[in-house]
Formats: sequence, structure tokens, C-alpha cells
Amino acid sequence: MLNALLSAFQIPDLRQKLLFTGFILVIFRFIAHIPVPGVNTEALGRLFETNQLVGMLDLFSGGAMATFSVAAMGVYPYITASIIMQLLIPIVPRLTELAKEGESGRNKLNQWTHWLTVPLAALQSYGTPQLLNFSLQGGEPIIRDFGFNVNPLGTLSIVVSMTAGTMLLIWLGELITQYGIGNGVSMIIFGGIVARLPFIVGQSLVAGGNVGGLVIFGVLGLATIAAIVYVYEGQRRIPVQVAKRIRGNRMMGGQSTHIPLKVNSAGMIPLIFASSILIFPGTVAGYFLGSPVAAVATVARWIYDVFNLQTSIVYWLLYFWLVVGFTFFYTVVLFQQQNIAENLQKQGGFIPGIRPGRPTQEYLYRVLNRITLAGAVFLGAVAVLPFVARHATNVQVLTLSSTALLIVVGVALDTMRQLEAQLLMRHYRGFIH
Repeated sequence: MLNALLSAFQIPDLRQKLLFTGFILVIFRFIAHIPVPGVNTEALGRLFETNQLVGMLDLFSGGAMATFSVAAMGVYPYITASIIMQLLIPIVPRLTELAKEGESGRNKLNQWTHWLTVPLAALQSYGTPQLLNFSLQGGEPIIRDFGFNVNPLGTLSIVVSMTAGTMLLIWLGELITQYGIGNGVSMIIFGGIVARLPFIVGQSLVAGGNVGGLVIFGVLGLATIAAIVYVYEGQRRIPVQVAKRIRGNRMMGGQSTHIPLKVNSAGMIPLIFASSILIFPGTVAGYFLGSPVAAVATVARWIYDVFNLQTSIVYWLLYFWLVVGFTFFYTVVLFQQQNIAENLQKQGGFIPGIRPGRPTQEYLYRVLNRITLAGAVFLGAVAVLPFVARHATNVQVLTLSSTALLIVVGVALDTMRQLEAQLLMRHYRGFIH
């Protein structure tokens, strides 16, 4: 790997792409330390010490939530908008037509995703400070006098600055996609997680005490990474035979190939979507924790505790089944968009022993469902891994985030594949042999 990386730096255009990607990530880390006006950093620090419910938001913001910077929302609203658009494509006929129009259709869908991101980011920018203030339960607020009924101009400035910070990060991510290496939005999240990793590990070492638990925690993390790589790379290859065709004076086709059906086609999307749904009830309940009506406050407290990812076993059971369900759902959505059976028939290809058309489609669905079952159960197991790890090692300070592991491993593998392709084009030895 080191030799391949050195070879990449010897190629001028690849070296420029790598340096550009690093430069954009450095800019992102600077932005992550610009706080919004009026933040009480001491109260924010106490909240992070006592409440890990905000850890999911901090994950996607790359640590920007810990300082409540203008980039505190990270690219999370964009991810939510992308998921919503993906779910709407097979439902809304207009979106289905755009998805089939090639590059122009994808550009239009991407534009609509950006438009949807703005109101989602604004809503989240307004709701998050209120949730954090309620989570302090009567202590010093994170942002004083927050709310349009209290300080409309100051509240508007905070919402606008945080929404602009999210859109700025999305723009930086698109610059990486266009001029750098890797998927830009994923690289932004990846850079944030990697930047926070030394702090998290150092925090656990300072806490000390349970050295054996930390060792077990580290071994479990490495084993999980190895398992993620194994499943991420796993695929079922469906043999395909392309019939011979004559075009003019040329003979076309007549070759054998395969359709790679991945064990985990959905990637990290089911984890993100399941987390979003489970965080929503606790977020809404947080608005009513300080209600003057005793019954409302009691119900809000019960919902908030049930959906608190630190203590509630109900949360983890729901998380497991939601991840399994969304893995199947998202895999089917992606598979329907590819129209593999229809494209095979148009190109004169067929699966040996299977008739073209509908029988081919049904056969591919049966195979996809079988291999997706293994991938869905694995993702569900990875999702509840933090709960198991904390109880097995009794290490409460260091949080092994399943979503973070999937993001880091997935982005690293995708980036290596891109470098591999670039190096093989220039006859260099790559990462994957």
C-alpha cells in the first residue's frame, strides 16, 4: 500500500488530486472551529460529558457539534435529503422518469436534493439548540435567549449561519468529488471522524482504570473492521452469456461475463436512516421536557428515556430490526432502478438456464433476497455492537460507533479503488492485487 501511495504521488495529476483533497479537508477542520455567536462553551462541555444522545449529530458534523460551530449540522441534512429523494424516486412518476434520463436527469435530481437540504438544515438549526437547552434540565443554557419569540434577530442569524455552514460543507464536498479523490460528502464525514479519533482515545486513556476492558474493546474494534471489509467485499457473481450479433461486417458479443450482486448493496444508508427515525421521538420529546403540564412532562420524560441510546434496551432492539428492514428496502429500491433484466434482454444477454425477461428478473430477486439476508443481519449486529461492547468491557467512556466504523472502512475502500483504477491505467502496481 505504501509503495502504491508513493507511486500515486509520482504522477502529477494524481498528486494534485491528493493534495487538493487534503487542502479541502484542512479548510473543513478550520470551519468546524468557528462557533456561532453567543454559545456558552462551558455548558456545552458539561452536556457532552453527561449526555451521549448528541453523539450521533456530533459524528456527522466531525466534532463541530462539540464547539457548536457554524458547521455543527455537518452534511447530515444533505444525507437526509438524499435518502428522501431515493425513497421518492420509485413512488413519484416524474422522479422515476428523471432517473432514467441519464446524466441530465441525475443533475436535475441532485439540484432538487440541494433545494430540499436548505429547509431541512434550517429546521435542524432551529431545533438542535432548543433540544440541547432542554437536555441541560434547568442548567445554564447553551445559547441564551434563543427563540423567535425571545430574540428573533439573534435566532435568525444563528439559523442562517448554521444553514450556510451546512451548504458550504456540501459545496466543499462536491469540489472534492470533481477535482479530488473519493466521494466528497463521504470524505467530509470521514475527515471529521478521523480528526475526532485521537481525542476519543485520549479521553478513554485519561479516564483509565479498566485497562483490560480497553484492550478487549480495541480487539473487538479490529475484529469488527475485518468483518466489515469481508462483508463489504462479498458478492455473488451471476454468470451471463452475451449472444453473438452481426452489425455490418463486424461480429459483436459471444462472450461470457457476470453480474456482481453485493452482499451489502445498501452500505451504511440503513444505519443512518434507522438512527434518524429513532432519534426523532427523543428529539420531539425533548421539546416538552420543561412543559408546565405535569402529564405532558411525564410522557415526554418516558419517551426521552426509552429512546436514549445509552440505557434503553428497547432502543437497541428497535435499532436492530429497523436496520434489517431498511437494508432489504433500500437494496430493492436500488435494484429496481438498475433494470438489470430489461437491459440484459436489450443487449442480447441471458443467464444460462434462465429465460430472458420476467423469469430472469424473478431469479435475480430470489438470489438478491438470499444474500441480502446475510448482509442485513450483519448490519443489524454491527448496529447493536456499541451496546454489547459497553456491557462486555465495562468501558463507558469510549464509544465504538458502528456507523463511524462503516463510514471509515467504506470510504477508505472506495478511495483505494479509485486510486487503484488510476494506477492501473498507468501500469502501476495498485493496492488490491
